[in-house]
Amino acid sequence: MKKKILLHICCGPCAIYPIEYLKNMDFEVTGLYYNPNIHPLMEYIKRRDALLEVAKYYNIKIILKDKDYCLDDYFRKVVFRENNRCFYCYQMRIEKTVSIANKGKFDYFTTTLLYSKFQKHNVIKSLCEDLRMGKKVKFFYHDFREGWKYGIDKSKELNIYRQQYCGCIYSEFERFKKELNN
Repeated sequence: MKKKILLHICCGPCAIYPIEYLKNMDFEVTGLYYNPNIHPLMEYIKRRDALLEVAKYYNIKIILKDKDYCLDDYFRKVVFRENNRCFYCYQMRIEKTVSIANKGKFDYFTTTLLYSKFQKHNVIKSLCEDLRMGKKVKFFYHDFREGWKYGIDKSKELNIYRQQYCGCIYSEFERFKKELNN
């Protein structure tokens, strides 16, 4: 019997390598799209729709938490904590993942946040380990960054929407500010 894993997914392109890796490890993969940090709403929708294309390609189920998309919750977590905003953003998404994985009787959970070379890998890993304490669900750790180039190439091959910033309003601002200064 396959072990069930809940994969928190930030976007379609970042899901490609982790999905393939987990399926090759003989996991039954279910994706979770919970990302209240993504701004603006149309960006959230583009990323969700790109993920649905990836999920269809790999034939995996996706749990959509669209009704939980609320920038207010995100801002309550990060405003006046901007210097550590990534930590609070990771925390809210991983907490939701662990809760759903535990209630859904998954054996394991993990996140595509461990795929991006732009995220704070060790912070994410530590949060996952800490937030699963006292729960039945286990954290499956793997450094998915090894598949970074593969995921990019495959997303281009599949013509999947690729975003140019992490998702939050702060990272969008930083992206455009860099372009202005060039």
